[in-house]
Amino acid sequence: MQDKVIQERLKCEALKSKVMTAKEAAKFFEDGMLVGCSGFTPAGYPKAVPLEIAKRAENGEKIELSIITGASVGDELDGALSRAGVLKRRYPYQTNKDSRNGINNNEIQYADMHLSHVPQWVQYGYFGKMNIALVEAVAITEDGGIIPSTSIGNSDVFVEQADMVIVEINTSQPLDLIGIHDIYTPKKPPHRKAIPIEKATDKIGTTYIPCDINKIAGIVITDIKDKTRAVAPIDETSSKMAKNLIGFLENEVKEGRLGKNLLPFQSGVGSVANAVLGGLVDSEFEDLLVYSEVLQDSVLDLLDANKVKFASATSLTISPERLDAFYNNFSDYKDKLCLRPQGISNNPEVARRLGVIAMNTAIEVDIFGNVNSTNIMGSRMMNGIGGSGDFARNAYLTIFTTESIAKNGDISSIVPMVSHHDHTEHDVMVIVTEQGVADLRGKSPKERAKLIIENCAHPEYKDMLWDYFNKAMEGKYKHTPHVIGEALSWHDRFLKTGSMKIK
Repeated sequence: MQDKVIQERLKCEALKSKVMTAKEAAKFFEDGMLVGCSGFTPAGYPKAVPLEIAKRAENGEKIELSIITGASVGDELDGALSRAGVLKRRYPYQTNKDSRNGINNNEIQYADMHLSHVPQWVQYGYFGKMNIALVEAVAITEDGGIIPSTSIGNSDVFVEQADMVIVEINTSQPLDLIGIHDIYTPKKPPHRKAIPIEKATDKIGTTYIPCDINKIAGIVITDIKDKTRAVAPIDETSSKMAKNLIGFLENEVKEGRLGKNLLPFQSGVGSVANAVLGGLVDSEFEDLLVYSEVLQDSVLDLLDANKVKFASATSLTISPERLDAFYNNFSDYKDKLCLRPQGISNNPEVARRLGVIAMNTAIEVDIFGNVNSTNIMGSRMMNGIGGSGDFARNAYLTIFTTESIAKNGDISSIVPMVSHHDHTEHDVMVIVTEQGVADLRGKSPKERAKLIIENCAHPEYKDMLWDYFNKAMEGKYKHTPHVIGEALSWHDRFLKTGSMKIK
């Protein structure tokens, strides 16, 4: 069986002697190394080798690693290494419960970053020298080019910058993926040139990651599937948010600020983002484009409904329930999909040129339009900022969505002051909840507050927010009126009583 796999997927004769077991490949990793791993939300990440590295630590070896990925990865990487005590420093985004607990318990040092910044920092040497690039592939070409699987993330830059490359060829990833990748890596300044993408459909690079075959130290054959996450069904709340979003977009067309086919969509990851984007299936919009970082189930629905004609991202993150069917019918989608490195998919230059409509989710929004998308109650890291900042500051339209309440109503997602700032009022144009839409463009802070309270807040909290705003307006300075102590008391009340409501 392995001979057949090598014949089909490993075309470079000079590299066939580098095939080894995951246990053998794991021995290349030494204490203190900086490792770049493929993977993005969680697709296309290495699985077999990290599990063997974890076993080494569980058997008593001292091995601590700093890990950089594209974005979140599966349990075989973040989870296994966190539980074994291997993961000691992590960049730039994660969703695994064990890594999250390690971060919040001060066992793992974590630096949250804009995703488009990460490949640049690797190239610039800001993290230090990268020792190993560990990447998943579907195949290797005759001259050693690495063909990624379901994500690219930062793999191109990791392979470029690392001293050593280890490749997991994953046979659970179909060979039909060959051809959908578009690898283009910007050079470092002062040699950087404009990225020649003028349309979401443009392809400007190679279908493989170029690699010096002398850097490839090991090739592991594996068949472990991506452990993607299930997405919640579109419920009544999500449907209301989608309806509010569509109404807003329809009005933009009516006012002449958008054409009837809109502009390319970017949508963040997760169930809410998936549901809101999926609401476009029931809209009148057609011939849409997607220029995003992640393609989730909703994009398949939009392709199936002939609403979207082309979708570009850096990751295919299809839910477990739909993954096999997606692979079996991949020929129906192949010509309509493109995967790029995240240095391109999340690039501010491209987002601004294409006029992307950016839609991302918030944990909480304050009445002046500031958004917290990362930290619960200001200090407990959830996942990270991801690519939302890459797009928010550079989009044609920047939209943040959130349900107006959380924790069965014990938390208002609309608050006087966010407990942590990720996106300031300067980068936020539109807020959408199931209650309504607040268009903040060109509005003063006080005007924004009135719109957000009236249109987006839940009825159970609206009076409390108006009371806060009116009390703040009694203060001396009225440009951005605040009663700081009372603003912070909302979060303090929840920490003490489990509810933001005044009892």
